[in-house]
Amino acid sequence: MKNMTLESLIALAIKNEEEAYESYMELCSLVEDPEAKDTLKFLAQEEKQHKAYLVKYRDGGFRGAALPMDAPVDYKIAEQEAKPEIKKDVRTREVYLIAANKELNAANFYQDLAKMHPGGEVKEILLGMARQEMRHKEKVEYLYSNTAFTQTAGG
Repeated sequence: MKNMTLESLIALAIKNEEEAYESYMELCSLVEDPEAKDTLKFLAQEEKQHKAYLVKYRDGGFRGAALPMDAPVDYKIAEQEAKPEIKKDVRTREVYLIAANKELNAANFYQDLAKMHPGGEVKEILLGMARQEMRHKEKVEYLYSNTAFTQTAGG
């Protein structure tokens, strides 16, 4: 996808945030573990906030600090298109692994989008969103390690 415009990238980012929200809510309905449900609901709400920021950006809410929407961009988004398998009766540890993958992809996306901006408010917000996504990844990886590699009584 060469020579995409910033507008098309923002539209893609909004779509990705919507899909992430829907995916987390779907996973929430499939998993039984209460802690996993709470984590997925938290992540879903974060994705809603990210979408709201992107909509504000798209609609000109950051005048003077943002790139013009018709600015050409040569950006690879293959990792954003990959969809992890979501199935009925998904196990808790699989839920955390799916979530970690989504958060990593989102962090990479926001870091790359920030690189296209000059210093300023928008760049800092995008980098902040990338850091938030990495904190989410850290949380779900921690939860994954605790469910996938449970400690035995012997240590």
